[in-house]
Formats: sequence, structure tokens, C-alpha cells
Amino acid sequence: MILTTHKPGIGGETMKDARIDELARNIIEYSVELKEGERVLIEGYDIPPDLVTALIREASNAGGVPLVTLKSNQVLRELFKNGSEDQMKLIGEIEKQRMENVQAYVGIRGSHNISELSDVPPEKMKMFQEHWMFPVHLKVRVPNTKWVVMRYPSSSMAQQAQMSSEEFEDFYFNVCTLDYSKMSKAMDPLVELMKNTDKVHIKGPGTDLTFSIKGLNPIKCDGKLNIPDGEVFTAPVKDSVNGTIQYNATTIYQGTVFDNIKLTFKEGKIVEATGSDTKRLNEILDTDEGARYVGEFALGVNPYITRAMKDILFDEKIMGSLHFTPGNSYDDCDNGNKSSVHWDMVLIQSEEWGGGEIWFDDVLIRKDGMFVIDELKPLNPENLK
Repeated sequence: MILTTHKPGIGGETMKDARIDELARNIIEYSVELKEGERVLIEGYDIPPDLVTALIREASNAGGVPLVTLKSNQVLRELFKNGSEDQMKLIGEIEKQRMENVQAYVGIRGSHNISELSDVPPEKMKMFQEHWMFPVHLKVRVPNTKWVVMRYPSSSMAQQAQMSSEEFEDFYFNVCTLDYSKMSKAMDPLVELMKNTDKVHIKGPGTDLTFSIKGLNPIKCDGKLNIPDGEVFTAPVKDSVNGTIQYNATTIYQGTVFDNIKLTFKEGKIVEATGSDTKRLNEILDTDEGARYVGEFALGVNPYITRAMKDILFDEKIMGSLHFTPGNSYDDCDNGNKSSVHWDMVLIQSEEWGGGEIWFDDVLIRKDGMFVIDELKPLNPENLK
């Protein structure tokens, strides 16, 4: 695993311990703002105890009540493959009851193998999505708790990012402990602009897409919901999307890797979808009616994340990127689309990735990944680091 270095730190404390403690403190004090007496569920997947124990200490110091559950993707794979619909419903009911009894949630996603779930049959994953994931997380956790979801660094993540272990460890902490309060202030003009925008036009290689965001509430993601963070999202008017978008970041969904996804829309609905695994892509988009409509449109602004690493919590925050998400919309920016699918697909528009333009009401606001109007320039990378 990553985070095994022992460089001398302040007072002889290891750099590993100091940075983990700082991260845990930021999560409890800033991200979920845990108050005395509040219950927080700490849920870890394939992670060692370092961060979990630090979170327990910080939650207790804040007067909170930490609950912990640790899961294994290898165990979940076996459970999904052999599970019945009644079994998934029962697990969903139990997990839902627990989620309803906490005020905060910290989800820490580690991974020994990013493709661990790739051979789970689609019908089994659909049962998990419908009876466990959707009712517990999308219907209870997202709208009713103070939540943050994050990745835990591992050797497999360093390999995905094509970095050495030490380089990736430094990258991880730069990304996760940046000054999110500064980023938050810089996001405010973009939020205001989105509130007053009707028509969006996205242009780029293989992409010519138009839609409306009129009347839909933009949300800034500034370290309160995800670590790493750095996006401002809204949603398109459900039936307003027309044209084609070609994504250039590799995406993983339910354990399957996809490249070169291209979606064509007519009156909001995906009418054609192709990619490196067109058959599986369309199986996922046929999960339910809402899976062929879009529930989220977002712009990524994290200055330390500049390339895709096959991990959506990082990739959707890439500086100069956007994601346009088939599936469920969030309750705090609800365009009426409901689905058990929520698939963040990423298009990077920085110059080295082919460039591109974003227009709001016929005004160019971003070109080749850089904001070009004065009120948004504080979101460019040189101003956020």
C-alpha cells in the first residue's frame, strides 16, 4: 500500500502520520462539520486502518459518535454473483436503516483491483443498484446526511496514474489537502453565472452539443462532499439536450473499462451510444428509462489534477474538464430524471487533450480548458495552487 514512508516530521512524528491526521481533521471539521452528539458512519472499502483510526479520534474529539464498517470488494464480488433479489432487498433495508440513524457519512474507497467487479453479471449488478445502492445512498445518504466520499491511495492507484509510489503519495496529499476555502470563494462567480444562464454550447473534437440549464440550481463542490474536490455542477433541462459529445477520458463503470465513448442526443435522450465496448455500454444505458437521459453537467477546476487516472473521484475534478452524466439527477439540482444509474463521463478540454470551447448564452467562457472572462479567471490553476 501507499503511505508507508517514514520521513521525519515535526516533533519526530512521521510525515505519514502527520498528513493522515491533517486529512482526518479536515474531513471532520471542514467537510462534514461534525457537531457534538452527531453520529457519523465511517465506511471503508479495501483500506488499512490508518485513516479510519485517525477519523475515529477526530470524531471523538469533536464530541461525535463514530460508527465503522469495513468492506472488501473481493467479498462483495462473491456476494453480488451469488445473491438473490430478496437478499439484495434485505441488505438494502438493513443498510438503509443504519444510514437513517446517522447525521454524517465518510466513505473511503480503496482498491486492490479496479476490475474486481468486472465479471459480475449485469443482471446481478442491476439488483445491487436498485435494491442497495439507490435506496441507501441516493435516497437517504445524499439528501439527508452531511457526507463526504474519498479515495484511499494504493499501489494500484499509483499504477493507474502511471506514477511512482512516492510521487503518487505526494500528489494525493497535494490534491486532498489544498485550500478548499480559497477554491470555494473563487467558485462563487461561476455559480452566479450558471444561475443566470439558459443556453450552453459545447464544442470540440467530435463534440457539438447544446442544452439549457435555465432554472436549475448550480452547486459548488468545495471539499464538502468529495475529497478530492473541485467542480461546479448543475443539470440540463431534461429534454433540451441535442447533438453529440465524444468523451476522451477512460471511464470505469461496474468494473468494466470504457474508452472513446460517443453519445448522440435527440430531445434529451441518448439515441446512439458507441465506445470500446458498445454492447456493454448500451446494456448499462438500458438499465431503466432514466439511464438514457442526463442528470448532471459539471465543470472541473482542481489545479493539481491534470490527467485521467481511471478513478472518477479524481477524473471528474480535472482542471479544464467537464462531465456530462447519464442517469440520476441529485435532489438539490433535480431536473426530474431518476435512474439507478449515475455515470460520470469526462471530457477534458485542455489544449494537450485536443482543446474545446464552452459557451454560455453565446458568450465564450472557457477555451482549451482555461476560463477567459475576468470574473472566472481566479479559477484558473495558477490562482488556486
